[in-house]
Amino acid sequence: MSTTTGTTGTTGAHSTGPADIYATSGADAAASEGAHVFNSTGGDWDQLVDEAAALHEERIVVNMGPQHPSTHGVLRLILEIDGETVTETRAGIGYLHTGIEKNMEFRTWTQGVTFCTRMDYLAPLFNEAAYCLSVEKLLGITDQIPERASVIRVLMMELNRIGSHLVALATGGMEMGATTVMTVGFRERERILSILEMVTGLRMNHAFIRPGGVAQDLPPGAIDKVRDTIPLLRRGLHELELLLVENPILKGRTVDVGYLDLSGCMALGITGPILRSTGLPHDLRKLDPYCGYETYDFEVITRTEADAYSRLRIRIDEMYESLKIAEQAIDRLASTPGPVMVEDKKIAWPAQLAIGGDGMGNSLDHIREIMGTSMESLIHHFKLVTEGFRVPPGQAYAAVESPKGELGCHAVSDGGTRPYRVHFREPSFNNLQATAAMCEGSQIADVIVAVASIDPVMGGVDR
Repeated sequence: MSTTTGTTGTTGAHSTGPADIYATSGADAAASEGAHVFNSTGGDWDQLVDEAAALHEERIVVNMGPQHPSTHGVLRLILEIDGETVTETRAGIGYLHTGIEKNMEFRTWTQGVTFCTRMDYLAPLFNEAAYCLSVEKLLGITDQIPERASVIRVLMMELNRIGSHLVALATGGMEMGATTVMTVGFRERERILSILEMVTGLRMNHAFIRPGGVAQDLPPGAIDKVRDTIPLLRRGLHELELLLVENPILKGRTVDVGYLDLSGCMALGITGPILRSTGLPHDLRKLDPYCGYETYDFEVITRTEADAYSRLRIRIDEMYESLKIAEQAIDRLASTPGPVMVEDKKIAWPAQLAIGGDGMGNSLDHIREIMGTSMESLIHHFKLVTEGFRVPPGQAYAAVESPKGELGCHAVSDGGTRPYRVHFREPSFNNLQATAAMCEGSQIADVIVAVASIDPVMGGVDR
């Protein structure tokens, strides 16, 4: 921790100083000029503050938060302040530490879906998609995924993208005191969750996307429900626009706040709306298409202001684009019958599920077949459920464009029925690095806005 108040070239809009985009904080840039530097290697922060106080310099070190619903005791912001000005910001993470990636090494490849879906719990279907795409690469079945399964994946992900962005706007508004924004945002998200619950049986942590396809086909009435919901969502999004876009109070809080330019994003590995707010149209749905995204008509939304306000506008516009994709997807589903799981019965987890007396289980017709008429089906079912399918040795990386940026999965197989290693490139983890660059040189109140514009979910950060 430095005693100086230097800032980098990628910090808040009112900052000055050297344009060192590789400095981890403004203080690092000034440390080489003879400033007092403290290296914290653990222990009590009181001791560090006492050391700083011994220099008789006017500065305060405070812990800040939790100020955001997804940072309820699992993100610690350590601020050094000079009056109301933030001179240094550090993000303390690791409090959640769910051990998801290590746990996946002790479950079958299919069971791994139930772990990774809990990372970014506001966008669970994207976690599942990235993982399953990497497993399918290892299996060499990427081109064998049924078209209907891919369309269902696209539909579910785009609805999930809208739900995630709605939470970002709703909680961001709440932090700035706009409770109406929160209530409208969550009201519209409920429409999304009702669809997800109808299709998957759950509101979140779905484990719906499986290696080889999806767990089950859309239930009767799902397409009509989506068709009926889309106009309601458009109307709700318009209400949010009226509340937010030209609101002078909101613009006063967000314009030129949390500034991070393109060079800063590139240096820190930032993706998603933060990167697109600098004018770079980086979207994996266009640059490296998956699930047939190259066949859908939509635009990549960009702005050039690189501040919190531009990220808010990008998220609003992206929700409209997601509605366009969802409409195209349901049109295709209405005219594209077929299976929703790969044909290979040695890989395909039973996809003939139905909601029955036990909540969610295999359909009675499927149970009658495997128990009464087909010994081969019974053997495959038994082996798949108890042991799991084997994946050839190798490694594969697959990435999707989640609501927060590039979400990638690197899966490694040693030829067994369980992953040898799974590691996720989770966008919230990378994007949270931008906290210092966005906040240093700004006011304390601007820290709230900057973190909200990052839209971090700690389940993905501390996985």
